[in-house]
Parts: sequence; structure tokens; C-alpha cells
Amino acid sequence: MGQGTEFGLVDLEEVETPGDEWEEIDVSETEADRIARKRDREFEQFEERIKDADQFKVEQSVFDDATLAALYKLVQDGYVEAFGGPLSTGKEANVYHALGDDRDVAVKIYRINASNFRQMRDYLEGDPRFEGLGGKKKDVVLAWTKKELANLERARAAGVRVPEPIATERNVLVMEYIGDDEGRAKRLGEVHIENPQTAYEVMREYMRRLYSAGIIHGDLSEYNVVFDEGQLVIIDVGQAVTVHHPNSRTFLERDCRNVASFFSRQGLETSEEELLEFVTSPEPDPSRD
Repeated sequence: MGQGTEFGLVDLEEVETPGDEWEEIDVSETEADRIARKRDREFEQFEERIKDADQFKVEQSVFDDATLAALYKLVQDGYVEAFGGPLSTGKEANVYHALGDDRDVAVKIYRINASNFRQMRDYLEGDPRFEGLGGKKKDVVLAWTKKELANLERARAAGVRVPEPIATERNVLVMEYIGDDEGRAKRLGEVHIENPQTAYEVMREYMRRLYSAGIIHGDLSEYNVVFDEGQLVIIDVGQAVTVHHPNSRTFLERDCRNVASFFSRQGLETSEEELLEFVTSPEPDPSRD
């Protein structure tokens, strides 16, 4: 297939080869939990400043003490210097624009009391990285946050353009900001695609690279892909599962159906079956746990 320079296909020769081992994900207590318990003067002053900030007043439910402590720890560690306004708000997470040490970043804050808690468990159960995860809502959300970080790292290693993960603390993820001074990058469904064929080729190649690296996005559509500076960027990979997940085939077929349907509406002759065959050839490395 063509390399699609207009849409910025990442060259596989310039990325690391994905490893065969899946990292275990630890959801034990972090420094943020200890900060929240200690509640020294500096933390209380930080908490007060955040709660008084206009951009956070409407979403006070997101900022419990431990979440504020996580933000405080990320500020202390130099990952965040100043907060801006919200980029997106949802049932499971809010994303905020922020200034990092030398660039703009996005700060994603998962709600501990997420309304789709049961759906989160559906994606986590069966993932070898989360064996033995308990039933506590907090542990599920913390695992989900670290899962997104791990999925971003795995996708980048596979040569897929996703936001660069920077740091995580408890239920907060700091990552590359995809956008410009005028705002976040537009979703694929929000822009006019001048060359649908090239965009489709890049999308299906990204899907195959993910599959070959042993993961499936699980919620891929024109709403989870953005167009930024001539590149397609896949976002929201928190729900991505390994190929060993009991529902991985169902998730993959749904991804193929969504993507094929979108590009069919752009005038291309494509189908879920054709895309599925392309994505699953070759098979992923069976040595992956």
C-alpha cells in the first residue's frame, strides 16, 4: 500500500519492535494517597487554588482529595506547571489543557465514581495484565488509567500515531496535547477528507499494526481518530484489550465494521470482511502472554 505521506504514516523502521511480555499493572497505594492523608499546608493551598479556579468550578465532582493530591504530585514532579480549560468532558473522564515543563499537554482525569464502571470491568477481565484485580471501584479506575498508559506505549512501539504518554499518578494521565493554539485537533468525522483512499489505507495499516502488536482498540470509529498536521492520530485507547481477551474478536469485528462503514460513506468500496482480513494478516505473535 502507499505510505500516505499526506496523512503521516509512521515509518516502522523508526520505531522500536514491540516486546513479547505484557507488563503487570500495579494498582497499590501511590504517593498521592499518602499526600491526601497527610494534607500539609502546601497541599491545602494547592487544593484551594484548584477549587477556586473558574475552569474547575462546574466539575467539582471530579476532584476528590486523592485526585487533587495526584495533580499536586504531578505539579511537584514538573509534569504540569499550569492548568487551562477543559478540552472534553465525559461520563468516565474529563480532559484538560495544561502547560507542561516545555510544551502544552493534555491532562486526563478519570472519575472514580465512573457511571460505566461495569463496562470498564468487561474490558479489564480477561486481560493478562490485570489478573487478580479486585472488585473495588477505585482499583478498577486506577487500573484503567494505567492501562491507557500501557496501551499508548504499546501502540507507539508498534508504529501507530497516538498521543505520547508522559506520566500517570493514580487516576490522572498526562499525555501529549494534540491540537494548536485554536483548540484540540478535529475528529475524523468533523473534517472534510480530501483523500479518503489514503486516509483509509493509513487507518487499516494502523489497525493491523495494533493487532500484530497484540492489542485491539475496541472502540475505534471516526470519533476516536483526529486529524493533526497532516497525520491521523488514534486517541482514547484506555479500553484497548490484548488479543487474548475473551471478547477480543468481537471488539475487533466491531472496529472493522465502524471503520469500513465510515469510509464507505466517503465513497470507497470497502467492507467489514475485507478490512478484517487485512488487519488479521499476519496473525499476532503467539508468544505474547
